[in-house]
Amino acid sequence: MTLDPQAKALLDQIAASPMPRLHQSTPEVARQMYEMSAKMLDAQGVPIGKVEDGHLPGPAGDIAYRIYTPVAAPSGPLPALIFFHGGGYVIGSLDTHDAPCRQLANGAGVRVISIDYRLAPEHPFPAATEDAIAATRWVARNASTLGIDPTRIAVGGDSAGGNLSAVVAQVFRDEADVNLAFQLLIYPAVDMVTDHPSRTALAQGYMLDADTVTWFMQQYLPGTSDPTDLRLSPALAPSLAGLPPAHVITAGFDPLKDEGRAYAEALNRAGVQASHTCYDGAIHGFINMGGVIDVGRSALADCAAILKTALG
Repeated sequence: MTLDPQAKALLDQIAASPMPRLHQSTPEVARQMYEMSAKMLDAQGVPIGKVEDGHLPGPAGDIAYRIYTPVAAPSGPLPALIFFHGGGYVIGSLDTHDAPCRQLANGAGVRVISIDYRLAPEHPFPAATEDAIAATRWVARNASTLGIDPTRIAVGGDSAGGNLSAVVAQVFRDEADVNLAFQLLIYPAVDMVTDHPSRTALAQGYMLDADTVTWFMQQYLPGTSDPTDLRLSPALAPSLAGLPPAHVITAGFDPLKDEGRAYAEALNRAGVQASHTCYDGAIHGFINMGGVIDVGRSALADCAAILKTALG
């Protein structure tokens, strides 16, 4: 397995940069750095039919959201993807994931509702999870107003957002308050307990390093947090049976690679239809790098095609 040449060029530039790393920064500075990198690395000028910003009621105040309606959308209700951005529960925003949401909306022909959940350390665990659950419930209950089909709602997200998506899917399987149709899990963080080999083998030099993971968790988790809590490690659920179908993508040079693959395999063993694609040369975060890494755009196109088929 060989590192993608475009990814290697980016990693070489980062290694040579005098800029501090995320884990050497305050959360405020880290957020600014992530916003800047998104503007530099992501696909630019992606057309979209319509963008609408709004707020929905959350457990601790209003939650901002952004709705993307695809180009040339037909009249009538559309399928929907509720999207949770990545960023270790500390960084990331509606803006950092604007381009991927546009690409998914257009490619899949769905309305994408991107959720701006609360971030740590100001709002530690389980704030992000509580917001994700509340937002999903609100979208389902307001489907007609939002112009979406309540029988064709998917959840999805990358990294920390993949965790939130997997947790939300488990919550509503058990509560039956919302009928989710699909999960799109992009290099999801789903297991804080198991010692997966990729966590060690790829701990340094491939964008998401061990020091950054530790820093994220220090911000997000109070000292009393239990890593076996299913809201942190949904892969440890006693049963995965009855969950909606899923597509999991992983990156060959990502420390989260093994747990994403293992979760897809566990879903299949539980009788859940789950596909998995590993983009062998890619690094963590590559879907946000479509402006400089071609596989970032092609992976999103693949995800959109799968989502389109799954939601009919």
